[in-house]
Amino acid sequence: YIAYDAPMPESDPARPRYRYYRDEALGPDYERAMDELFGIYSQALPRVCAWAEAEFPRGGDEPAAAHARAIKAKAFDLLRGLLPASSLSHMGIFAAGQSYEQLILHLLAHPLPEARDYGRMILQELGRVIPSFLTRIERPERGGQWIGYLEARAHAGERWARRLGLDAADGPAGPSVTLLRAEGDEDDLLAALLFEAGASSEEHIRSAIGGLDDEARGEALADLAGLRTNRRHRPGRGLEALRYRFEIVADYGAFRDLQRHRMLTVQWQSLSPDLGADVPEQVEQAGCGEDYRRGLERSRREYERLAGSGLAMAAPYALCLGYRIRFVLDLNAREAMQLIELRSGREGHPSYRAVAHEMHAQIGAVHPAVGAMMTHVDRETEPRLERVLAEMRGQARVAAGR
Repeated sequence: YIAYDAPMPESDPARPRYRYYRDEALGPDYERAMDELFGIYSQALPRVCAWAEAEFPRGGDEPAAAHARAIKAKAFDLLRGLLPASSLSHMGIFAAGQSYEQLILHLLAHPLPEARDYGRMILQELGRVIPSFLTRIERPERGGQWIGYLEARAHAGERWARRLGLDAADGPAGPSVTLLRAEGDEDDLLAALLFEAGASSEEHIRSAIGGLDDEARGEALADLAGLRTNRRHRPGRGLEALRYRFEIVADYGAFRDLQRHRMLTVQWQSLSPDLGADVPEQVEQAGCGEDYRRGLERSRREYERLAGSGLAMAAPYALCLGYRIRFVLDLNAREAMQLIELRSGREGHPSYRAVAHEMHAQIGAVHPAVGAMMTHVDRETEPRLERVLAEMRGQARVAAGR
């Protein structure tokens, strides 16, 4: 956990320094706005913790330490929408040489100077251990042309978006999940699930499937999915015969959680305040709703100042994670099962749980058999202390290891 509510240890108590991205080009107003956001967050956190402790008292079987951690996790989840996109974090990357080459090239072609700086730093570090994988990057006729191509492609997209009038937000500002397209049907699914088990051509398999009545078809799909006693027990690659394209409007924090799934295609638009933000109901109940709204408004004003000062690419740094963003998830049924069952889990954040629930409902509407295969979707939505069971399991593992 990164202590976003606490200033960095080396900072001056009179002028606390919180963990967010800084750049002199963004100006002193930017730092003042970020400090104010972190200040609101820091002051609200103990109040929300106190509310959660009163709302969800410790049960007799809950260890005090596990309950305390779950209370804090609840408060973090409720208030994370106040943190700005500029909040610093840490991450690790494990990849093959060619993947690193692609990553560095994309960073070096990025319009933000800090992205290019990280590209150069990664290149320098990797040059000490895998130099042979990176020789093309610094050659003008290879890496140079590649970077130029990526830059030109991005500029072409922006130019055509302006030309077609697509560069302004449209549609409702509220959260939404829309299934834009579903590809394939139950015959495609059955044929793909049976292909590896048989020795016939797909044409012959489809002919055999065509002779099944509805009852036999349902029985076959259930048998081929198997008895899944664990969400990690997933049907085979036959599920990849079906594909779904969803357009989603959700808060930026939920987007970042969904974006990092590896088994899908994700595209997103720029973060802006145009799609709005909401105050979580439980934050209102904790008496921090006005403070939350004040943070959202301060964030929006700083975004507009930066964008109006010619810093449109950097302006999203100022926006709270609670502001919504529009993005697309394009994934096959096997990938959808992994994402939906994981992200609907009781420990998850309510924002992305709501997205997972709606994706499951819309897939079930067009492909009932696929929806029925997702037997580990947690659809409970009653108020609860989401992390307490996970904390209890963690404490039990620690105790068992002693």
